[in-house]
Amino acid sequence: MLRIHFTDADLARVRVAARPDPLWEIFFSLLRFQSRRGRWSYADWHRTARAAVHGKGFAPAVRDVLLPLYPRGAYFPDFLTPGEASEGLDAGLDAILAIPRPRILRELNILDRVSGAPAWSQGLADQRGRKEFVRTVRTYYDVAILPHSDHIQAHIDADRSVRARALLDGGTDGLLAGLRPYMRWRYPVLEVDYTEDRDLYLRGRGLTLVPSYFCWGGPVSLADSGLPPVLAYPLRHEAPRTDTDTAGAQEPRAPLSALLGTTRAVILRAATAGATTGELARAAGVSAAAASRHTTVLRDAGLLISHRQGQTVLHTLTPTGAALLRSAGHPHVVLEAPRPQQS
Repeated sequence: MLRIHFTDADLARVRVAARPDPLWEIFFSLLRFQSRRGRWSYADWHRTARAAVHGKGFAPAVRDVLLPLYPRGAYFPDFLTPGEASEGLDAGLDAILAIPRPRILRELNILDRVSGAPAWSQGLADQRGRKEFVRTVRTYYDVAILPHSDHIQAHIDADRSVRARALLDGGTDGLLAGLRPYMRWRYPVLEVDYTEDRDLYLRGRGLTLVPSYFCWGGPVSLADSGLPPVLAYPLRHEAPRTDTDTAGAQEPRAPLSALLGTTRAVILRAATAGATTGELARAAGVSAAAASRHTTVLRDAGLLISHRQGQTVLHTLTPTGAALLRSAGHPHVVLEAPRPQQS
């Protein structure tokens, strides 16, 4: 278990990242290639990313360069996920290039002791080897993650809507208490299900919570407690719908023209800033059961994301849903998306 100890100053400095951290997503996505755990959640991504990696002739680089540095296990080097990546891929890769040689060697030695580091990795201590590695990381991001960036951002937006409501309703205590099931808030300690037993004392530095689309099975923190505290945590993914679930329902991904009825249009517009099923029902003047049926159709069409929090389900727009509303005469519907990275 990881125990994160807060002071009152730390509680005032808790923040939830607004965009996916590209270097954390690279790390977690590479773990998805190494494990079948949760594969159903990423089936579409796994199929298309794998095909793209092989189609670009990039599979040897993934196998021989990336996977050995991002292994499954209790440790991976902190220098692979610098905090500067919160500003985008370029900033993160520049930070990797700027890390001092002694720190690179120290963390690679830890990796070697824990799970074994590839012999060539010592070359990362030198700028030439690190620049080549950074080019490989960028190529992997462009091939395997960037094409899915809108989908990833939509899931993060949905999670942030849940966190924002928890914060408004219960303050920071409510936000931290809502991080179950992987974390439990017992003031002043956040208990996190973890692969090792240790304590992290924030000491006024605060904590950045990083929602991650590709994270699965539990949160991950940096190994070095002296670095700015970060906790990357998994988003919730809906289980795939079975034949029983879909019996009598409209076929998933129905044409958009079938969704332009008045009630669904009102529900879609009401979900712009995130809304519960009850709030959508009141906005459309229908029962909660009817609103739930409509949100199911909209979700299956890729226009909404639904996120359960306790007894409440919160619905938010996907980029496709926002685009549909704009085309229907609501020009101010905007979802913040990750900035395109320059090659």
